[in-house]
Amino acid sequence: MSAEHRLQDRAEQALQRMRAAGFDAARAEATVQRRTELNMAHNEPSLLRSTVVEKLMLAGLVDGRMATTELTDLGPDAMAAAISALHADALAAPQDEANAISAGQVADIAHGPLEPDQALIADKVAELLAFRARETPTMMLEEGLIAHERLDARLVSSGGSAIGRCIGSYHLALMGTAKEGTRASSFNYTEGRAGELSSQPIERYAGIEQVLRDTARQVHTQPLAAKFVGDVVLMPLAAASLFGWLLGQLADTQLIAGSSLYRERVGQGIASALLSLRSRFDAPGVSAVSADGCVAPPVELLRAGQLQCLTPSLYASRKTGLPHVPVAAEGWEVPAGETPLAELLAGVRQGALVGRLSMGHPAPNGDFSGVIKNSFLLEGGGTGPALRETMISGNIARLLQDVQAVSRERIDTAAWCLPWLRIGGLHFS
Repeated sequence: MSAEHRLQDRAEQALQRMRAAGFDAARAEATVQRRTELNMAHNEPSLLRSTVVEKLMLAGLVDGRMATTELTDLGPDAMAAAISALHADALAAPQDEANAISAGQVADIAHGPLEPDQALIADKVAELLAFRARETPTMMLEEGLIAHERLDARLVSSGGSAIGRCIGSYHLALMGTAKEGTRASSFNYTEGRAGELSSQPIERYAGIEQVLRDTARQVHTQPLAAKFVGDVVLMPLAAASLFGWLLGQLADTQLIAGSSLYRERVGQGIASALLSLRSRFDAPGVSAVSADGCVAPPVELLRAGQLQCLTPSLYASRKTGLPHVPVAAEGWEVPAGETPLAELLAGVRQGALVGRLSMGHPAPNGDFSGVIKNSFLLEGGGTGPALRETMISGNIARLLQDVQAVSRERIDTAAWCLPWLRIGGLHFS
């Protein structure tokens, strides 16, 4: 029996058992995740390994009561026990008319390299370590890896859903600090996926070169001389925090609680006209399927600053009466702007180039105060020393409106493909 047929058979068997157990509606998804990785530790290759993880994820509905479970022991006795426990959990759960199981969702999704090239992985690790030694010798790669990952999955539901997935990609990740004598930078990191690794040098993927070079410059830092109001230039990783907050405002928790700043703003301008935000659910390693088992077609959230839609799940849609818009777990992009990065930076009279934002949870109205990390002073059109103990404050919703420039350059991690953003009116201290 082929791997695809084994997964289909496993999911179908689980669904039949759930029907027999008395569920009113049910969903079962069988998955196999394969991974071949070469790890790095302390600037050296450390471990080559391959792993296979098989799972079965179940969701059941009884009298408006929902429960979910996940199991890795897929034997018949373990499955029977898990389904029995799941039924008991559902009966003990709160009753909610908004609970539902996806129905009529049919798709077969396949993309990416499906087999690992171990020689290529080894060559690219060697290439990365050689680049580090040559270009940023003070950088210590505490941990890192290059891996090939493949997901095979089959999802079925009592409502006729049948979704197959076969997705391969390469995964890159690293973290570390730079050291000179007794001095060290704060840690820095990057992570991303790619559909191939042969078209360009390894440091061009997932912002690796930027992270290595920036971290090497962050050993020696200084505090601000005085408080001021100025501009920030958000690097793509920091911009991801900004757009991640926006995604949260458009999704279940905030919509159900009634605390979203944007629930009544569809069709209105909520951001700078320089900004658009759209899905890229076919990016390397990304599955165009929502967490609740719905196919996720392409979606545009911002068009020239105007909000196009909200993104409630099936449950939140039924709870709030808002149109259901399924989205994948990741895979978003902001189109490139018209401003070269060098020109974008040169336009800052006083401010900071920000690598990471550490601001916790903004207030319900968007007000925040947080520490900027992996950041540099911008002054008089030039980039100055690395900063320490520097805070910014403002309103995160206002940041979206106050974007003054968007770079031509972008960094693509698959989860996000983002440019640099210049934003005015931040308070520095």
